[in-house]
Amino acid sequence: MPWLEVRPMDAKILFISDWIRGHTGFSELCEKHGISRKTGYKWVGRYQDTGIDGLQDRSRRPSRSPNKVPYTIQKEIIAAREKHKRWGSRKINKILENKYPDWDIPSHQTIHRILKEADLLSPQRRRQRVPVHPGPLEGARQPNDLWTVDFKGQFKTWDGAYCYPLTVMDQASRYLLGCDGFPGTRYKETRKAFERLFREYGLPSRIRSDNGVPFASRSIGGLSKLGVWWVRLGIMPERIESGKPQQNGHHERMHRTLKQETAKPPANNMAQQQRRFDRFRDEYNTVRPHESLDMNTPANRYKLSERPYPKRLPEMIYPGHFRETLVNHNGCIHLNGKFYYLGYLLRGELVGLNEINDGIWETYFGPLRLGEVSERLK
Repeated sequence: MPWLEVRPMDAKILFISDWIRGHTGFSELCEKHGISRKTGYKWVGRYQDTGIDGLQDRSRRPSRSPNKVPYTIQKEIIAAREKHKRWGSRKINKILENKYPDWDIPSHQTIHRILKEADLLSPQRRRQRVPVHPGPLEGARQPNDLWTVDFKGQFKTWDGAYCYPLTVMDQASRYLLGCDGFPGTRYKETRKAFERLFREYGLPSRIRSDNGVPFASRSIGGLSKLGVWWVRLGIMPERIESGKPQQNGHHERMHRTLKQETAKPPANNMAQQQRRFDRFRDEYNTVRPHESLDMNTPANRYKLSERPYPKRLPEMIYPGHFRETLVNHNGCIHLNGKFYYLGYLLRGELVGLNEINDGIWETYFGPLRLGEVSERLK
């Protein structure tokens, strides 16, 4: 058989060669080649129909694809994307359904796949979030255990100026410490407001905020410039979980009353709006009884903090077994011959390192645990 000399002697050809010779029964032949009778009959049938070429491996791809999108529709999808580069697959799906009601427009998932295969989709930028606050949030037992702060939603006064009300409240007594309107949420103005409050009322133990500017950032520990300053003063910053304003429920309830009584409608200008805030704060603290305070006023429950605002920032102090190191101008610390990046916001600050395992260091900025530094990683 000359074809055996030019074709590869694979398993199928060997089987057919033995079958042609017919020395054994079909069952024994299949058993000898380690295949089932069904497979054996399939190979013989292909050989009888198309000769030796029928023994070649066949593609498993179906002869027809009922779900394949016609070229005309694919062309319209690509044209829509090239014309409107910011349109996604859902918009294109809806537009083509309206434009061609008689066409069988594919789903938005299929449109997405077509655009991806045509290299018309840019990689989606991963959204960076503020790090999650470590541990559960605790309430306040007495005044100045916890202050809550927030920028109430901005609005415009009648002269067109934006007003961002900054509100600060003592949680235990519900005392509204500050309510000031600002043109934005900038760090400098916010810090000046807190400096005035600290001088007047003293320092709290903790300050709770949301995850917005200027209270938090995407840097290590979620710290912002304001948060770094608070830690230096011995105040622990804490943040509610994203999308859970109920964790600052008392503050949100006060905001609702503030909006109803001072911003519906807004004042003519910022000066008049601030006078409304001042009147509201005085009434809220000294006149309006609070059910949560057994119908007392916040002024009857609040007392000044025993921790006065210092003239100079105190030095950071760590336990004796900690290794102390300064964060350099690049935001890095030097540890055993290597540099590790912590963040530019901590430049010039003293951090503490606690070795909890061989080459594993817990990193602290004051009482705030930032994370772990591992000498094992490159």
